Amino acid sequence: MFVGQSMGKGNGPPWVVSDELWDRIEPLLPVRTRRSRYPGRLPLDDRGCLQGILFVLHTGIQWEWLPQELGFGSGMTCWRRLRDWHEAGVWDLLHQVLLTELHQAGKLDWSRAVIDGSHRQARRGGPKQVRAR
Repeated sequence: MFVGQSMGKGNGPPWVVSDELWDRIEPLLPVRTRRSRYPGRLPLDDRGCLQGILFVLHTGIQWEWLPQELGFGSGMTCWRRLRDWHEAGVWDLLHQVLLTELHQAGKLDWSRAVIDGSHRQARRGGPKQVRAR
């Protein structure tokens, strides 16, 4: 499914990542290296973990209740991958990539954009001189 397409009948569940979207996401993911000594289990593939993350976020179930039958791995594995990708800045990069693509395709209406500059909380309603009037 391409960005901007609506999910209708026959398009599949929203947690299934299309090949086209995966081609955009995969290069942004950090490369995991395995230890040469005592490498442990083979890690789950990133695409399966991403689909598990999307399943949990879409359905609202708890991470530990992610059904193993779906093949996404355990909920804890998906949660750890989400945490690692967040710390690596994957979501910000993906957001930039998709915004750039949409802008170049002329599919963004900037006249409806809202900029919110309230990054700091106003303490007690502002300076005292203004409140005294």
